[in-house]
Formats: sequence, structure tokens, C-alpha cells
Amino acid sequence: MDKNVWKNPVFSISAFVILFLVIVGALIPNRFGEVAGRLFNFTTVNFGWFYLFSVFALILFLVFLAISKYGAIRLGGENERPEFSFFTWIGMLFSAGFGAGLVFWGVAEPMSHFFSTPFGDLEGQTEEAARVAMGYAFFHWGVSQWSVFAIVGLVIGFLQFRKKKNGLVSTALEPVTGNNPIVKNSIDSLSVIATVLGIATSLGLGVLQMNGGLNFVMGTENSIAVQLIIIVVIFIAYMLSSTTGLDKGIKYLSNLNLGLALGLLLYVFFAGPTVFILETFTLSIGDYIVNFVGYSLRLQPYKGGTWVRDWTIFYWAWAIAWSPFVGAFVARVSRGRTIREFIMGVMVIPPLIACLWIATFGGTALWSDLNKGTNIAEAVNEDLTSALFQLFNYLPFTPIMSILSILLIFTFLVTSADSATYILSSMTTRGSTHPPRSAKYVWGVLMSAIAGVLLYAGGLDALQTASLIAALPFTVLIILLMFALVKLLKKEPLPIRKADLRRLSRLNRALKEQEGKK
Repeated sequence: MDKNVWKNPVFSISAFVILFLVIVGALIPNRFGEVAGRLFNFTTVNFGWFYLFSVFALILFLVFLAISKYGAIRLGGENERPEFSFFTWIGMLFSAGFGAGLVFWGVAEPMSHFFSTPFGDLEGQTEEAARVAMGYAFFHWGVSQWSVFAIVGLVIGFLQFRKKKNGLVSTALEPVTGNNPIVKNSIDSLSVIATVLGIATSLGLGVLQMNGGLNFVMGTENSIAVQLIIIVVIFIAYMLSSTTGLDKGIKYLSNLNLGLALGLLLYVFFAGPTVFILETFTLSIGDYIVNFVGYSLRLQPYKGGTWVRDWTIFYWAWAIAWSPFVGAFVARVSRGRTIREFIMGVMVIPPLIACLWIATFGGTALWSDLNKGTNIAEAVNEDLTSALFQLFNYLPFTPIMSILSILLIFTFLVTSADSATYILSSMTTRGSTHPPRSAKYVWGVLMSAIAGVLLYAGGLDALQTASLIAALPFTVLIILLMFALVKLLKKEPLPIRKADLRRLSRLNRALKEQEGKK
């Protein structure tokens, strides 16, 4: 172990906090789960409005920034061009930002809304319930989540590649918070803790689904023992991958993920009700646009209820919790792109892919229930982890597709965890782009350990709670990031645009013509 790593207070404090949570959760899981539940209720009841308002304001800010004069500023030198090809870039964004989460919820979410609707006066398992379910699923996996990743990634990328500074959140916030070492270390420690808990949520969700898939295909039971074995296997895989570096392990796995995901997507698209999928996609995009503002700011202060807290607020908190990781990773792979290209690429293309995925998988499941009485929604209501595999049960080549899906979930988890070890190591070694392996080993162990403890202490509920609690303080930092970015951009000289060069050329020609006449 490199002793210099432990001398960094961000590393030692954040690692100690996560280790403490791991030990407490392992020794007294029931009590740990009870306290987490109380914190969950406190957070969602009192601060749900804050999550919704913050994410909505963030979207407006980024759209304005993309169309403003600052959109032409490049994340790097003026003559620098993107480091990765467009396909590889999108593959990395997709793997880091969605990963196993989209595979988990792609069928589970629309079928959950179809069975138990978002609105109390809407009857479940009807045509109208199906339409609302799909529209809400689009909303949850659309622009809003990616706006959170975009703001963090944009600021970090600007500082790293444009200003040649480290990519730490505390450095990005210096225009607002100053350069006090205690404040900076506190911000970075909070970012690390939020990231670990956010990644643990994604890792835990993927493990739950892998367990459900193995149970469906091979008859293994859904148990904490099987889940812990899966975590150990994933841990070994991503630690081996992390030693190969960003340009090898993560790059190749990202391309494999995208290829597998596209293969499954095309299979279900053509094996399922293709026309229905296309019509559902088109209609749901329209519903998403029409209802965007209402859904973005929807709460239930008059009628009461917990639906928004359990779904929308959880999603936003989950995105915020692991935004330091996704943002830093997105920044790392976006070097050379302009701010406009970055915002449009990050906030449009991955959400469109996600919506197409949900329309294909969720739409096929809805069509099966509505037209063939397959009762997938009821099965999903009993066991969320079986959702994708319940769908494959009504399509050709069920065993093969189920095994490929388990493989896809596995590679997504390995890629996300691999990327996370790199980012966490960088965040805890003062923004180093080549962190020591010893730091990767520490965070690799702690990530798997906290995911295992959360599953042991309460399964899905504990995973959701971890994201919400970690996200609350970091939401404040994200709001401050907007103000910090405005201050940074105001001091930045704007690049010369091609239109300006053309005007200058025309002006020069006009002046020469006038001189010739004289």
C-alpha cells in the first residue's frame, strides 16, 4: 500500500466512513436497516421538492448554455479534437450512465406502473394505464437524469482540459467556495461518499437481477448467499479489468456492452410487435414532451401518497448520488468536444437510446399482457428482478436470450465498477489521471463490501435509501456548480467563429476595393 495515499485526508476520511458503514451494517443489519429507513422517510418527506426543483432548474440552465455564445468553447485546446470516436464515446456514456440500471428497469418500470398506476384515479392494467406507464418511464430515463451527469462532467472537463487543473469537485467550486483546505477536503470527501453509495446502488440492483435471472434459467434460489457469490465474481472481474487502464479494459468492455445491448434490442424489436413498438415510441415521446413540466414538478401535497417519492425522487437522488463518478468519467472521455456538442450529445443521444430500449422491451411486455393475457405485470409485481426474464419466456430462443441478458448485466456491472475504481482513485489522489493501483484496490473492495452489506441489511429498499441519503447534501453542491461555471465562463475568451472570419474577410475585401478606387 502506498503510504502517500493515506496521507490525503480525502482518501482516509471517506474510506473510513465507508468502512464504518460496512462494519456496522454487517454486525447489526436489522438496526442498520431501521435507521436507514427513518432517514429515507425524513429525506423524501422534507426535501423531495428540493430534488425536483433543482433538477428542473439544471435542465433550463444547460439548454441556455448550449445555445449561448459559450457553446463554442472547447473542452481542451482550440485545435484539439475528440480523443474517442463517436461510436466509442456513446458506448462509454451508455455503459457508465445507464449500465445495469436500464436493463433492470427497462421492463420492470413500465410494468410496475401498468399494474399499479402513478395516479390514484387511474385503473391499472388498462390501455390508458399502459400509455401513462410508458410516458412516465420515458420521463424517468430521459433528459432529467442526464442533466445531472452533464453539469458535473462539463465543469470537470472544462477545468481539466481547458484550464489544465485537476478534475475535483472542490476545484470546480473554488469560484464560489474559495480555496480553504478544510472546505475543499470536506467537499471532495462528500463527493466520494456519495459516489460509493450511488455505485453500490447500481451494483446491488444488477446483482439482484442477475440472481433473478439465474433463478429463472437454472433454478437457483433468490438468496443473499447467491448474491454475495455474484458480488465476489464481479469484484474479481472488475479488479482484473481496472489494472489494464482506461484505453484497454474499459474501452473494450464498453464496446462489448454496446454491441450486446444493440443485439438484444434488435432481437426483441423484430421478434416482438415491431409496429406496436414504433407507435409506442412515437406516442410516448409526444407524451413525454407534453407532460415534461408537469411531471418534473409533480408532488402530492393535497391527496397525499408516496408514489412520487418512491419513483421520481428516488431516480433523481440516485442520479445525483453517482453524478460525481459519471460526471468525472463523462468528462474524461469527452476531451476535445465543444460545450454545445457535449451538452447536446450527453443530454439527447443516451436518453433517446434509453427510450427506444424501454419502448422495445417494456412495449413488448405491455403488448403481451394487453393482447395475449400473459400476466407479466402480475409476475413483475411479485418479483421485480424477474421482469426481463418473464418477457423472454414469451419470445423465441428463451434460454439463449436469458443467458445473453445475464452476460450483458455482468459486463455492465464490471464496466461501471471498473470505471468507478478509476474515478474514485483519481478523486482521492488529488485528481491524478494515473492513480496508483493501491487506491484502486481499496475502493474496489469497499464498493463491493458496501453493496453486499446493503443487500444483506434490506435488499432493494436499503439500496434506494443509500442513494437518497447520500444525494441530499450533494444536490446543494450541484446548484453551486452552476454558479461556479457561470463565473468561469465569463472570464474565458470566446473562440473566433467561422461566421466571424467570413465577415472579417468580406470587410477586408471591401476596404481593399475602396482603397483601389481612391
